[in-house]
Amino acid sequence: YDDRYPAKFKHFTPTCDTSDLQNCTREQVTNTYDNSILYTDHILSQVVDILKADDKHANTAMIYMADHGESLGEDGIYLHGLPYSIAPKEQTTVPLILWLSPSYEKSQKINRQCLIKESNQGSITQDNLFHTLLGMMDVKTKIYQPKLDIFNQCR
Repeated sequence: YDDRYPAKFKHFTPTCDTSDLQNCTREQVTNTYDNSILYTDHILSQVVDILKADDKHANTAMIYMADHGESLGEDGIYLHGLPYSIAPKEQTTVPLILWLSPSYEKSQKINRQCLIKESNQGSITQDNLFHTLLGMMDVKTKIYQPKLDIFNQCR
């Protein structure tokens, strides 16, 4: 994790400054991971700022979804990659960050409260991402499944 953020984002210490995790404490691994998340948050914040600045010229939106979760020593398990059937929830639960400009929300007739309700039900998975992106970009294709588009129920 130490290669995933610049030095100025080394906020949580002590850190694990090697890829050889067995030589680090759980606290060091967790702190290093948290620093990488802090940097990811910073980058996503910059993306949103750029999109906000362009809202007058274009309907803008951003979706961020991680491809996997991460185990940080829970039950002695680190990293990711266990088969889904035996992977702990730390590896199978991933963040979804959605930002919609007011103009995008209005043009697409998105009901924000509906989206919040849908997300709180915990039923959004990576299976939804592809179909949501197709729907967002108004791509017409026979492989698009509206029931997997997270916006479909909230328009």
